[in-house]
Amino acid sequence: MTRLIVADGSERAIAEAARIIRTGGLVAFPTETVYGLGADATNPVALARIFSAKERPTTDPLIVHLATPDVLIELTREVPPVARRLAGAFWPGPLTLVLPRARSMPTLLASGRNTIALRVPAHPLARSLIVAAGVPIAAPSANRFSRPSPTTAGHVLDDLSGRIDAVLDGGPTSVGVESTVIDCTGSVPRVLRPGAITLEQLRRVVGTVEFAPRYVADATQALPAPGTLSRHYAPRAELWLYRGPRDLVLARMRHDRATWLAAGITVGGLVLSGDEAAFGAEPWPCEVLGGQRDPSAVANRLFAALRAVDGRGVDRIIARSVTGQGLWLAIEDRLVRAADGRVVTLTATAQPA
Repeated sequence: MTRLIVADGSERAIAEAARIIRTGGLVAFPTETVYGLGADATNPVALARIFSAKERPTTDPLIVHLATPDVLIELTREVPPVARRLAGAFWPGPLTLVLPRARSMPTLLASGRNTIALRVPAHPLARSLIVAAGVPIAAPSANRFSRPSPTTAGHVLDDLSGRIDAVLDGGPTSVGVESTVIDCTGSVPRVLRPGAITLEQLRRVVGTVEFAPRYVADATQALPAPGTLSRHYAPRAELWLYRGPRDLVLARMRHDRATWLAAGITVGGLVLSGDEAAFGAEPWPCEVLGGQRDPSAVANRLFAALRAVDGRGVDRIIARSVTGQGLWLAIEDRLVRAADGRVVTLTATAQPA
């Protein structure tokens, strides 16, 4: 049975969650990005429980969460100067550094690779838990593998109730999409997964940064970093993502929705503020993410809205892409992976079929 531990401001909740971690248990806890499923990163048996509870392939590495950057030297073979600059600029915060792994750290953390993914979270509960546990905490997102990430304790229980020991409830997360993952093992740092720290922010600190997100279809091979599978964050329903000029995209979404409904296929939607009118006044399973000028609001709502529409039991979900810079890169990345190849790209000459 999974316990819900409410973080009520007392030290008791943190102490109990830390005790579970120290004794090899699994505790879901809030970070500023999404809820993570935590275990002692130095305990291979506890790490194996993470993969089992999530039904996650052991080829998908884990991110290790630290209370401070001071322990980096203990967990890695080398901390390049570029990594030190990035840590100094963005830790605590939603940036994950991929570095050479110390031989003392379990190989399961990196799916057998010689690297390790590390970050210092900004959420005060997360950092308090790591300090109280006295060990680094490995924590992928606290959901079933490939499902939308959880941004509330309720989302965690929806996916993992009965599979883990406890959930530390700290309320909704503030960012809503996962950390940026940057590989610092080569001559030029490479972003393998866009996230809450933008490419522009990274380049202001270290200059040249390669943008090289990975979309790996084969889960049987060790992945270069967490969150790089081509199918990820996916609802049970089929997500269809539409790219192109706004008016053209909305017309195609309307057309496809009407066609599918006529065929007996139920359809839900994720729409941006101002797009609702394009689908008429009749109610339908639809969640408004936020405005096109406010990517922070869209990111914050994305996974919760996706879960809400999916929970209505629809067969398909339609969404409009907003390509751009900054946080839109992370939002687009999550939608592309959730769509698992169902991306419709339209140009000015395209017409609905």
